[in-house]
Parts: sequence; C-alpha cells; structure tokens
Amino acid sequence: GPPFSITPVTMDTPRSILKKYWGYDAFRPMQEEAIRSVLDGHDTLVLLPTGGGKSVCFQVPALAMEGICIVISPLIALMKDQVEQLRKKGIQASAIHTGMSKREIDITLDNCIYGHTRFLYVSPERLQTPIMIERAKKMNVCLLAVDEAHCISAWGYDFRPPYLLIPDFRELLPGVPVMALTASATPGVRADIRDKLRMKGQSTFMRSFARANLSYAVLKEENKEQKLLHILNRIPGSGIIYVRNRKRTRQISDWLNSQGIPATYYHAGLPLKERSDKQASWISSRVRIIVATNAFGMGIDKPDVRIVVHLELPDNLDAYYQEAGRAGRDEHKAYAVALYDDKDLQDLEVLVAMKYPAPELIRQVYQALANYYRLPVGSGEMSGHPFDIGNFVKTFDLPARETFYALKLLENEGLIQVTDNFNVPSKIHFVVDNSQLYDFRHRYQELDKFVQILLRLYGGELFTDFVKISEKEIASAFFASEDEVVKFLHFMAERNIILFEKKIDQPQLTFLTPRFVAENLPLNWRHIQTRKDGDLSKVHAVINYAVHLKRCRTQLLLDYFGEKKSVPCGICDICIAHRKQATGDDEAEESVLKQQVLSAISEAGAISPDELCRRLDADRPLVLAAIRQLLRQEEISYDETGKLKEEH
Repeated sequence: GPPFSITPVTMDTPRSILKKYWGYDAFRPMQEEAIRSVLDGHDTLVLLPTGGGKSVCFQVPALAMEGICIVISPLIALMKDQVEQLRKKGIQASAIHTGMSKREIDITLDNCIYGHTRFLYVSPERLQTPIMIERAKKMNVCLLAVDEAHCISAWGYDFRPPYLLIPDFRELLPGVPVMALTASATPGVRADIRDKLRMKGQSTFMRSFARANLSYAVLKEENKEQKLLHILNRIPGSGIIYVRNRKRTRQISDWLNSQGIPATYYHAGLPLKERSDKQASWISSRVRIIVATNAFGMGIDKPDVRIVVHLELPDNLDAYYQEAGRAGRDEHKAYAVALYDDKDLQDLEVLVAMKYPAPELIRQVYQALANYYRLPVGSGEMSGHPFDIGNFVKTFDLPARETFYALKLLENEGLIQVTDNFNVPSKIHFVVDNSQLYDFRHRYQELDKFVQILLRLYGGELFTDFVKISEKEIASAFFASEDEVVKFLHFMAERNIILFEKKIDQPQLTFLTPRFVAENLPLNWRHIQTRKDGDLSKVHAVINYAVHLKRCRTQLLLDYFGEKKSVPCGICDICIAHRKQATGDDEAEESVLKQQVLSAISEAGAISPDELCRRLDADRPLVLAAIRQLLRQEEISYDETGKLKEEH
C-alpha cells in the first residue's frame, strides 16, 4: 500500500480538472499515470522531454486534493510565468523569491495558511529561512513538487546547492508525497534524485527521449555563416539559432537581416522590455529567426519551430537535447543541426579549465563583493543587492571573464546567488482599513481622486495583499507624470497608509550565508575537482556525438540518457548516409520507415494510423505498407479503440 496517509481528494477527477482549466479532453502519454501515482500517495519521479507537459503532472493532482501545493523551482522568470498562467485560469497562486521585502513575504505566507492560495512557488534557497520553516508547519500542504529536479545532483548539468535543502524541508511535511520533475536526466542523476530527495516507495514515469519527428545532423564547416544561410533557405519556417556569447547574438541577427531573413536577437543582458518585445515578435512569427544565448527558451512554448541550429557546440548533451528539443513540438517534421570546426572541439576543453579559476582569484572576488556592499564579517545573510558586473569588475580592476566564472563557482558552492535580468514591478499594499483611509482622504483632499483611481484600478485586493501596479497606467488615468505618481505613493507610504515596494530592473546578487573571512571560505576543493572531471567527461560525450560517423544520432543521445534498447531513427544525417550507401535502396528505405513507425508508436503510447501518417514525413501508401508488415510480424497490434500499440 502507499507509504503515506493521503489528503482527502475533492470531487473533481483529474480528467474533469484538465477539461475545466486547460480545455483538453485527454492527457498526453504518461501524464495520467504519474498523476494517479501521486494521488495514491506515492513519491513520484517524472521524466518528460521538453514540451511534454510537466507542469500539468503536479498542477492537476494538487487541484484534485485539499490544501496547498508547494513548488520548488530554480528560475524566477519561470516561477513568475507559471504563477501568471495559473492566475489567468482563476487559480490562486503566488511566489516567493529574491527581491521581495520581509513584509511582502509575510503577507504571501499568511495567505497560504489562512487564505485560498493553492500553489506557492519558492526558490530553493528560501527553504532554510526561519519564516518559511515556521509557516510551512502551519500550512495544509497536499503535495511538494520539485521542478528541474536534476539541479539536486552534482553529476547533473546544472547543479544548484540550495536544492540540497529540500530533504530537510520535507521532514516538516510528514505524510506529504513529493513529485520530482525533469526533462533530461542520465541514469546516475536519476538515482541521485531519488536518493537525495529521500523518495520512499517511489514510482518512476519516463517517456522515451526519442523524438520520431526530429531529424538531428552535425556538420563540420569552415564557413558556418554561409552554411547557416544555405540551411535556412532550404528549410522554411520559424527557427532558433544558439550561439555562445551575447555579442554574437546581435552580429548574426544583423547579418541574417542583411541577407533578407527577418531575425532578432536575445540574451539575458537586455532590459526587460526589450527582451519581452523580441520574444513576442518571434513567438507571433513577425520575425522568422531568433538568435540567442542559452538564456533563451525556458518556459517558451512555441510549437511550430521547424529548425534549431547550434553555431557552437554546447558543453554537455543534456543542454543540447533540451535546446534542440525546442524544435517540432507540434510533432511535425523538424530539424536540429549543429555546426562545428576543429577549433570548437579544442575550445570545449579549454572552457572547462576556465570554469574553475584559481583559489586565490575566487577569494579575491569574494573579498571584493564584501567591500562592494560594505558587509562586515558575519552579516548580510539572505540580503539582496543590485549587481552590475561591469561596474564591479572595473571598481576592483578584476579580469572580466575569470571573475564571471569565479562568481559562478561561488554560486555553485552555495555562498551567493546571482539572478540575471532581474525585474520586479512596483507593488503597493494598504495597511489601513476603510475608515482610516476615509480619514486620510478627508485630510488630504488633493489625494482623494488619486486614492479613488488606485481603488478603481486594483480593487479590494489592495487591503489583503501586495498588488503589482504600473506607474504608467496610474499616470494616464490620473493625467499626471509618472514622477508625480511616485511622489504621491511615497507621500502615502511616509504616512503609513500604504507599503510601497519600488520596482527593480537589474540583476541582483544575494548573499546566501553570513559573510565569511575570505581566507576561510568553506570551499570543498576535492568536490570541486570531482565536478571539473565530471564536466570534462560531459565535454567528451559532446565531442563523441559530433565526430561520430557510424551510429544513429538519436541512438547516441538515448544511450547517454540510459535508453539502451533503441532503434535507429531513420531520419538523422547518419541514418540517411547509411541508406544511400545501402545497395538495395528500396529495401533500406523500407526498413528505415519501419523503424520510424515503431519509434512514433513507442513515443505516443497509442496512435491511430491516420495520425501516424500525418506525423511521418513519408508517402501514405508506404507508411500503410510498413504498418501492415509490422502487424504481420506481430511487433505492433491494434488496441480496443482501433489505435496501434507496441507488442511487448
């Protein structure tokens, strides 16, 4: 039986909840089984490829239970995005992250205990704060969801030490099941997730990492730009080009525009407004191509991306799989192409060495941070500060690139956290009741109209919670300048009528621990060396993937993720080359098509012949012939609804 006592379930079934809030009639493969598992009280590990609908897996069961679901997520942008999406559906959700004042956190947590909040998103470093620990004990928690769960493993590609606080936090929630979710994890990382999260009697649900509609190719090219142009002229439709640094995003985007291909660029250093505008123009297909660093893509849902090109190889296959996997989520044919030259392969190894700067430099950078923010030893825990890396490097005359990696290492060791492109709109909260507000309006007649406008724009929620406001919106309703609006808000705050949190739009650096003496930084050098070796072996896996000429690309990737029993995809560059070499071309063609049919059925779980023909880029009579042959060989069969399924 289940290891946990389970929270009473509401009357809604998972399917009716899916229909009510998402408008879908049926779950995708694996979702329903994973949801059942949590509702039965089991700890559950869910591995779904990018775009496989992970959030539905924890949001639906949480809505089927009484109480609140706590979601742990590493990226502020992603948390905000999900909270926004839930609120649009009329579901109460909120988030706690760096950049919020103590008072704001206080009110948010109170609403989780006494209000109707159904989802609370928190960043992992919040879990050790006394206020979070105290309030969590009072909440009626029905589920703990850990998103991007691979971050808990030092062997993963994106290790975040604060994730190691989760198991202790779990102890505060006895009897509450945990659901861990990730889009890519090797067998070692999967074992690590189960172990570190202390998952009891757990079930694992994993969809194959194979994508029947995605054709992978790797090309060795001296002139990458010309090759890129050739590819984009050959493959129509929307695309993403990944490059390694910010400057290059703009160069390539400008060059594509000059060649008549509408493009824009994206990286984490752009102001928020510009980032959202660029993203929106690409999502709505006003521009065809977006050239981006790896900061782009988390939480982006554009189903009709036809091509993803990497102009530089990423330093691990996990990231490559995630980024390439943004192509073809509509399940129509799509392409993932990586271009490289000899220098790229050397650079990958050099980059690993660079990511681990000398101990002296790390201590020097830490000391400089303490001086920059004037933090005495022992102080500053969980304090967030605006951070401009350019100014910081200049002030202390530090080498820019090495400093960047030293900060990353301090972050990996759990000492600081740097949030890129951090932006929070202004927020206000009325701390008086209606009658006190009436007195204030009576006393300051010139503000009466102003208060009326605030109430009209933002409603009664102002009295219970911090509410995001737009100075611009208020200014146009009040026929005043934004500066005047801010002046009025400050005036009200000084008289304790409102709490006013001014907007922030720049990166933030948070000290996660009290400040240490730089000489005694608690850095685990043995652990750091092990991580460096791990990074090197990941780089070697990328190099092997790039230069390999014999084995199907999909199989190479699946092998990396521990799927040993895979069939060739039939559509990658290597499979196509084999097919051309094969003497009986028709026969090779036929066997490739059979592999594609099998792989599509395995990915879908069950699929109608019509849907199968639509999904595969081949002539209908040929697909139907391949289906007939596989039925005869008893490798597939029809289920009771007339769909094709694998014979196990």
